[in-house]
Amino acid sequence: MRIVLAPDSFKASLSAEAAAQAMADGLRAVWPQAELRLHPMADGGEGTLAAIAAARPEAQWRSTTVSNLDGRPCQARWLQLPDGVAVLESAQMLGLPLSQGCPVEQRSSLGLGQQLLAVLAEGCTRILIGLGGTGSNDGGAGLLQALGARLLDAQGQLLPATPQGLARLARLDLDGLDTRLAGVQLLALADVASPLSGPHGATAVFGPQKGVSAAAVAAIDASLAHLGELGDASTGRAERWRAGSGAAGGLGWALRVLGAQLEPGAEQIADLQGLDDSLRGADYLISGEGRSDLQTPLGKLPWRMAARAARQGVPAVLMSGAIAAEARAQLATRFCCCLSLVQVEDEDEIEAAKREAAGRLRALAQAWATQQASGATR
Repeated sequence: MRIVLAPDSFKASLSAEAAAQAMADGLRAVWPQAELRLHPMADGGEGTLAAIAAARPEAQWRSTTVSNLDGRPCQARWLQLPDGVAVLESAQMLGLPLSQGCPVEQRSSLGLGQQLLAVLAEGCTRILIGLGGTGSNDGGAGLLQALGARLLDAQGQLLPATPQGLARLARLDLDGLDTRLAGVQLLALADVASPLSGPHGATAVFGPQKGVSAAAVAAIDASLAHLGELGDASTGRAERWRAGSGAAGGLGWALRVLGAQLEPGAEQIADLQGLDDSLRGADYLISGEGRSDLQTPLGKLPWRMAARAARQGVPAVLMSGAIAAEARAQLATRFCCCLSLVQVEDEDEIEAAKREAAGRLRALAQAWATQQASGATR
């Protein structure tokens, strides 16, 4: 018996590693001799580094002093893999919880550019950058500035790389970008389909959850649109309208300006972990997330993991914190079994499930394994 465990994190309750371990503990209570392969997953946001490190023992942890969202110094970790591969996680220095009350208009993605400079100095030739969970909404202006770009006002004066500074942007000078960028392969990991600006763009869709007030959305969106126009004119490529350019407050667009490719984060991380090798000949895949709903079949992590399993003829099981009733029929087209930590999405019950997530997930996995072992059908 071989079972592959590849869950996402359960937001506000369990890391992906903790979720995979809880599942494993429940399964071992029934099948102590089973071969369990743990692949805690991520999609490019918070937990990306941990997910890769958990499955790649040869990875070396590194750390760099950079600026966080409001300019204060912080230590941001990254991973160095063999063969010149580096993995960065933007949430390390730009994560929304690190904003410390700093208004979104004054936040910058400068720290990610500083970390990228440090990685370039190490001679890494393939750099993966996880995007997600960030509190910045500067169109990646800070990232570009750290790497040598200049943001100028109508008088030719340098501007701060913040939404507040972009309001006065007249010229974007990319001539000073670090020349080492031409010799590296940049991959941005994101599952967001938004363009840089517009009604479906970074600010309109994700700005409010970062603290952009309803009254400020239009102005900040216009600033990002202008930044995109200037950058696209300079590179001769229309990147601002492409799906994914609005990822992480516009970091997707800025990285494309630097020549990066945007890839689905979960797919790249699965490749780095060697998930397909574990699935070959497996009896089941188990994945899960904090809440599965109608967004899950649009490409969220469990759906992608189940698709990989299906390509190898391995049945997939979903174990999530909660499962929306209206999504169950569609989820059943990809998962042979869909299980939830809560039966009714009552506020008190959900809060209890978050507090007891590890124990409930362990019990859920044990109950499922018991039914399988007894030959029960669903």
